[in-house]
Amino acid sequence: MPDLSNFSFQQEVDKRRRLSLFPGVNGGPRARSIRRTRTPSPKSTENRSRGYSIFRYSLKGNMVSLDDPLEDAHLVQVIRQCMLSSTDTEYFDLLIPAIKDACVQQREDGLMMALERFAEDKEAEIEQMCNENHQPFVQSVEQVLKVREESMKYTSEILKLNQTIQKSTESLAAKKKALVDSRGTRQNIDEAMQALHSSLEVLAAANRVHELLSEKKHYTALRTLDELHNIHLKEVMHFEVAKIIQSSVPAMKTMIKEAVMTDLNHWLYQIRETSKLLGQVAFDQTELRRERQKERAEKSQYFELFKLNSAVELVLDEREEFDVLNNENVMIDFTPLHECIHIHEALELRDDFRLEYSDVRRQQKELLLPVSVSFREDDISGLAQVLEEIAGFAIIERATMRRTQNFRSASDVEELWTSMCSKTIKIITPAMQEVNNSDTILKIKAILSLFIQTMDTWSYNVDILDAFLLKLFERYSELLKKQFSKDFVEIVQSDDYMPMAITDAEEYAKVINVSWFKDDRDAEEIQYPTVLPFSQMYPLCCIDLRSFLNKYYFFSREYFHHPHKIDETLRVSLDEMLKEQVCKSLHERLTSKYLGQIVQILINLEHFENACSELQILLRDVSASAHAGPVQLEALEMFRNEKKTAEKRIFELVNSKLDDLLEGAEYDWMPDTAEETASPYLLAMTRFLTDIMETTLLGLPNDIKGFVYFDALSHLASEILVSDYPQPPPLF
Repeated sequence: MPDLSNFSFQQEVDKRRRLSLFPGVNGGPRARSIRRTRTPSPKSTENRSRGYSIFRYSLKGNMVSLDDPLEDAHLVQVIRQCMLSSTDTEYFDLLIPAIKDACVQQREDGLMMALERFAEDKEAEIEQMCNENHQPFVQSVEQVLKVREESMKYTSEILKLNQTIQKSTESLAAKKKALVDSRGTRQNIDEAMQALHSSLEVLAAANRVHELLSEKKHYTALRTLDELHNIHLKEVMHFEVAKIIQSSVPAMKTMIKEAVMTDLNHWLYQIRETSKLLGQVAFDQTELRRERQKERAEKSQYFELFKLNSAVELVLDEREEFDVLNNENVMIDFTPLHECIHIHEALELRDDFRLEYSDVRRQQKELLLPVSVSFREDDISGLAQVLEEIAGFAIIERATMRRTQNFRSASDVEELWTSMCSKTIKIITPAMQEVNNSDTILKIKAILSLFIQTMDTWSYNVDILDAFLLKLFERYSELLKKQFSKDFVEIVQSDDYMPMAITDAEEYAKVINVSWFKDDRDAEEIQYPTVLPFSQMYPLCCIDLRSFLNKYYFFSREYFHHPHKIDETLRVSLDEMLKEQVCKSLHERLTSKYLGQIVQILINLEHFENACSELQILLRDVSASAHAGPVQLEALEMFRNEKKTAEKRIFELVNSKLDDLLEGAEYDWMPDTAEETASPYLLAMTRFLTDIMETTLLGLPNDIKGFVYFDALSHLASEILVSDYPQPPPLF
């Protein structure tokens, strides 16, 4: 162990501090060497005395007093403040100005002396303290040395460890560099994988589009294609595959458009094939509504005021829920159309598609209607099929307009509807002229009425069809007049002009029911066989007249918006037939020379006159107008006139017979004696008049019989007066 008897640790520290603070002050002549021992040595005491002999100073606290008269209190104060500084910064802040001032004033020696004295004083204090605590201090120093040895040892170990760490650090740096390189590679791999993943997503999306097309999911395919174009492709546009797919997007859109148009064309073909069935279902539903309305009218007369498709009828029929487009017979799915609209809208081609669809429907309309129809053998099935197909077509058009927005305009639909109606009328009109049976016209009217009411339910304008019904009615009226005119002529020509014989009560009841005849006899008192005053032609004509009336009003059943037209046409037609076919035919028969036939014609004319009066009342009662005035038939006056003509004809025939009797009469104008009995020719004439009154003229009214007597006697008197007889001799 080194000898520490003369070592002063604090002295060494202070020395180093001075050297660090004052580089110019080193171990020169003025430096003092202080040796520390356990007890003060005489040498140290002598040296201290020598120092005091060179510089005299005294310590009073921290104050330093100099013998040099040039030293002032200011320098001492500055040193004191420097030594009392709490921080190095403050210490230098005070010391540097003091050094500067000393250098400026050339008092460096004084400052150095003051500092050295102050240091020596402090050393003395430290030495004193060390002497007083020498043994603990030595132990402390020894411990410090041991610590230093340990520290050196640890320092060596630390240096070795440092070398080891340095080697490890170099290895770690190499590994880190390798790691950095591997991270770069990994990043490249990740980027490549991400790019590959994105590319696979793009390819998967493209394949998904084709899969959706094969599954008929066109709108989903278009959405997937838009997602591919707007999202996935943007992430990988720097790859060549993305550019290829990007360039194929328009072609894929075209593919989707063509696929959806293919499905739409298939749908259009299906609804074209289904149109007829749809029309049948719609017609059947309208017929059911008619029956329900009739049932309501039978239960309450109030409902007779409301026709089919009226507001009241529609409200009452709401409870009967039935969808013409979706039922057990017909199911029209508009999904292909909606999908096609959505896809074209997404492709910004909605207007083009709307025009294309309109053209297709117009072409289908042209294919729907035939060139002509035929009603041969009274078969109207061809017309029924045409109307059913038109109804189905129009219903789909209206449903399309209601189920889409701004796709099928009302003007386009109405244009198609008007075109179909016009062409239908055009093909019916010539075929209608070939029909010679009024019942066939009624069938045509019935199917047209059903068609009109069905289309009216779907809010179509049916005015053009209503107008056509008037033309159809005119043709119907023409056929009825032709048919009944022929019947009346046959009845008049085939009549026997004899009072009608009735064999039993049943026949009597039938004749009375169809004829406008009131028998004065009680039906229970009549004994059969019996006779009625008119001939068989009268009840037969009455039957035809009633049938004629009924058939006219048959036309207005179910649907006809022109009842006044029927009333007027019926009046004119009926009047014309009574005048032309009945009255004129009877008038032509009045030329007969058979008195019995003329008498029967007169009786028939009288009953026809009564029938005309009853017909006028009936026509007024069944008139469509509640405020219609009395109906006037010109035939009534014509029958009256013809009745007078028949009376005159009877008078002529009776008088003709009387003339025949007068021609063979012989009368003695100059008898010698008066005859007691009547002349033979007068008796013959009397018997003739009596016989015809009891036989041929028996059915005539009494007033006409009286006229016959009066006219016969008047004619007889006139003929006697104008006959050739000898002039009596003059009385004078």
